[in-house]
Amino acid sequence: MPDISMTMVAVLCVAALAAGWIDAVVGGGGLLLLPALLLGLPAGSPAAHALGTNKAVAIVGTAGAAVTYARRAPVDVGTAVRIGLAALAGSSAGAFFAAGMSTDVLKPVIMVVLLGVAAFVILRPAFGTAPATGPAGPRRILAAIGLAGLGIGFYDGLVGPGTGTFLVLALTAVLHHDLVTASATAKIVNCCTNAGALAMFAWQGAVLWQLAALMAVFNLAGGMLGARTALKKGSGFVRVVLLTVVFALVANLAYEQWWA
Repeated sequence: MPDISMTMVAVLCVAALAAGWIDAVVGGGGLLLLPALLLGLPAGSPAAHALGTNKAVAIVGTAGAAVTYARRAPVDVGTAVRIGLAALAGSSAGAFFAAGMSTDVLKPVIMVVLLGVAAFVILRPAFGTAPATGPAGPRRILAAIGLAGLGIGFYDGLVGPGTGTFLVLALTAVLHHDLVTASATAKIVNCCTNAGALAMFAWQGAVLWQLAALMAVFNLAGGMLGARTALKKGSGFVRVVLLTVVFALVANLAYEQWWA
């Protein structure tokens, strides 16, 4: 356990709880969890410790949310796993190229894309609120593997923020899922990408396991509660949370680009 006060440990646990809830509903929990770890760990701690611990915490909440969704939502687990394996390969490739590329160049582009997404969701009130159209055909599954798996997986390894939100949007658009089913599928895909990243961080010794174990309990509770909330409230509620997270992500990227 790093040398931090009990007050800060409590703050980190509350952040893990809230992040688990947000991530389960629509993705984007890392917007809260990773900054909290960066601020909460002792000054001078390697950034990799925050990144590795974040993955160790997040994978537990994501897995809990995925199980909760799979029990109650019409999730095609086989399709989700295929997309997840593609995302694992994509994120590995993205991480390989990340060392030689400045992500500051990409952030303004991502902000424009996100604002376009927000405008689309606002102007299309029915987006993601209609019931799922049933099992997707082979062409749509291949498209989802390419876009949500390889494409967004590559983005996750290269840049990262908002991956869960992008997955929900892509799965809704390509597979014609409602937002609740898309969130459920995205959790399974996220489990695959998080597992790959966690294995790499663990191999590098960049995970603070004691702190991660404590925070993971709260993240798990938040993830399971968030999944139950989304299932109970429906796609309309998820749509509101989605827009909130998109605007929060834009604000976060703008701050990092021009003010941090």
